[in-house]
Amino acid sequence: MSNKPASKPDPDVPAASCSVPGPTPPSDWAAARDAAIADFLDRFATDCPDRDVLADLMIAMTRLARDGAHRGDLKLLTNAFKELRYAFKVFAPYHDIRKVSIFGSSRTPADHPDFLQAVAFARLMRERQWMVITGAGDGIMGAGQRGAGRAASFGVAIRLPNEQKTNVVIADDPKLINFKYFFTRKILFLKEASAVALFPGGFGTQDEGFEAMTMIQTGKTNLMPLVMIDAPGGTYWQHWRTYLKAELLHNGMIDEEDMNLF
Repeated sequence: MSNKPASKPDPDVPAASCSVPGPTPPSDWAAARDAAIADFLDRFATDCPDRDVLADLMIAMTRLARDGAHRGDLKLLTNAFKELRYAFKVFAPYHDIRKVSIFGSSRTPADHPDFLQAVAFARLMRERQWMVITGAGDGIMGAGQRGAGRAASFGVAIRLPNEQKTNVVIADDPKLINFKYFFTRKILFLKEASAVALFPGGFGTQDEGFEAMTMIQTGKTNLMPLVMIDAPGGTYWQHWRTYLKAELLHNGMIDEEDMNLF
């Protein structure tokens, strides 16, 4: 019996059950596809300098068809792609302006010291020619945009069943983006930021903070300042740091140098 591994199917040749349009034989399927894509891009992406990347994207689409992808999976990919495309368009004119992503509780009232601290921080960043990115809700998110002002704010909102309210500063602004998916929203928070500021918050704030640390730790995003901000006399981040040292660091789940990520 031969020990030679079984050959893998050519990823660019359709499966036997896949119907190939027209008279083109399966052996020439990839070449016909590439020619059709090149013709399409010649007509509709004439001025694009990155047509090779667009071609790769279109090739992936044909492979989805060949794979018999489930309709629900196709809809997920389509919606995520459309969300990211639109978000990239919104951020593009501000590419050269540094931005800070601000995270914190949506439940923090306007008279709370954390809220006032977030307003002051965002105002300070705006005075230094930065813009802010928040989740567009109330609480710390609204405080960040109140401090920065409408012109220096981006709202990266999430559509939820309970209809999270958009804060009055960023409501109806062209720089407000409404996302269906958390994962596409998270991409923008870090991709567009030059720094991250974390104020006290709940599960969402913790999630976004750990996401930022993980992405920086693993080199999946650029090195950037990651700052935890508390009101004078506050203990939120002190207790959080104690937990990290007592449980994660003490038990070898993170390294000492990981404590320098923030």
